[in-house]
Amino acid sequence: ASQDDAPATSAPLYSPARVRELLTRHGLKPTKSLGQNFLIDGNILRAIAEAGGAAPGVPVLEIGPGLGVLTREIHSRGAQVTTLEKDERLRAVLAETLGDTDVQIIWGDALDFDYAGLPAGTRVIANLPYYITGLLLSRFMRAPAIVSATVLVQKEVGQRLAAKPGTDNYGFLSAIAALYGSVRHVRDVPKGAFLPAPDVTSSVIRLDFDRDRPAPEPEFLKFIEAALHHRRKTLRNNLRMIGHDGEAIDAALADLNIRADVRAEDVALGDLRDMAVKLGVIR
Repeated sequence: ASQDDAPATSAPLYSPARVRELLTRHGLKPTKSLGQNFLIDGNILRAIAEAGGAAPGVPVLEIGPGLGVLTREIHSRGAQVTTLEKDERLRAVLAETLGDTDVQIIWGDALDFDYAGLPAGTRVIANLPYYITGLLLSRFMRAPAIVSATVLVQKEVGQRLAAKPGTDNYGFLSAIAALYGSVRHVRDVPKGAFLPAPDVTSSVIRLDFDRDRPAPEPEFLKFIEAALHHRRKTLRNNLRMIGHDGEAIDAALADLNIRADVRAEDVALGDLRDMAVKLGVIR
């Protein structure tokens, strides 16, 4: 018999049988509004923990442990795990699945957490709730203690994160990821690796943050967001829409040898920075 056919009590924590048994016994149903899709593929769990750098003594932050499946895999590699969980209904099941570990569980909303207080060298490893992926990634990027984030995201979000200027998926998320560091696609994850199966294919993405680089100025981030807001429009039009003078834009484009009709999505980050300097947004 396969692992998945074994009795629930002897099956590994990630097996469909064990997941269903835990959910039934604790009277739980996955909540779609919280993005709860539980991983049931051991190979995927191991790949995420490995790619994320879970190792003895490494501080790891997890978001949304669910039933504690990925948490246990990370902990088994000797990492010092802190996990954030919003759903109070999971208290009893996490006491059961993580009670024999030294994992620190913090109950509360990941959007309200103070990421500035994390230990230096923290690595995020998480199956992120899809509905707040972008917000959480921006928090990780701005937290000096976090050196990398290895996360499960919707495949299209992963494509946007890794996109380069001039490609179809390039946008604000791609730009800020490149400003803070580098992005690597680890692997795609089929719908069947989750219970319940989500509506979309997922990807494991690793972001490495270059903390030796000066953090981008808030004014520059706002400038990039505005420049790429309508990325199929010309850069000139987008900058006009946020109040910049047309003649000043034309002069800056000419000085930088950038075509007047260039679309925002085709402009390299370095050129956008030079534009921001010439328009007085940053020094």
